[in-house]
Amino acid sequence: MGIRKSPFAVGEYYHLYSRGVDKRKIFLSADDENRFIRLLYLCNGTKPIIYRDMQNQLLLSIEKGESRTAIGAYCLMQNHFHLLVKETTEGGITIFMRKLLTAYSSYFNKKYDRAGSLFGSEFKSVHLDTDEYLKYMFSYIHLNPIKILDSEWHVNGVDRQQAEAFLGRYKGSSYPDYSGQGREESLILNKLAFPEYFIDSKEFKSNIFEWLSPPFQGPSLENWG
Repeated sequence: MGIRKSPFAVGEYYHLYSRGVDKRKIFLSADDENRFIRLLYLCNGTKPIIYRDMQNQLLLSIEKGESRTAIGAYCLMQNHFHLLVKETTEGGITIFMRKLLTAYSSYFNKKYDRAGSLFGSEFKSVHLDTDEYLKYMFSYIHLNPIKILDSEWHVNGVDRQQAEAFLGRYKGSSYPDYSGQGREESLILNKLAFPEYFIDSKEFKSNIFEWLSPPFQGPSLENWG
């Protein structure tokens, strides 16, 4: 499995994303999404993981060691995923991503009786080198599922009430952990490692839903839908 070789700088923020090889679906069930989300927590640590010994445990009860990197946001789509991370230890992102993609690929291939690479040749990354870009990425990642409601939402716009209800039910992202829902998956995030853009859930929602009205004015990004 190819892994990006370019170094990441400690203290800097990055948008990471990867999709299935040939754009294939990598999440075929809720169980697949749950496995990946748990691996986000388990693989971001210094201790080896034996998943079968941990699959029924609460995340809070699992000792994963020191975190390799800081995760600020995530979103899973059918054929790809997005992560917002901060490099907190030398080589942390690369080690974390290697563990994550290897562990999930092994699970997926065994479950669906397949062989070969599940993801593309390497994960992609964008250095978020301005405060404006970093703040915007919280919105971009969490609004990704809106494409399920309308693939052209950035042109057509979407009703805020409908979007808010939909994202609140969408379990494959960190949106619930910013919008006030209490769940164990919040342990995946290290909000303190990121600027305090949102004082509370109300301010978080107000910020991200500003982007729902056309014309969409966000930074240009490759379409990974």
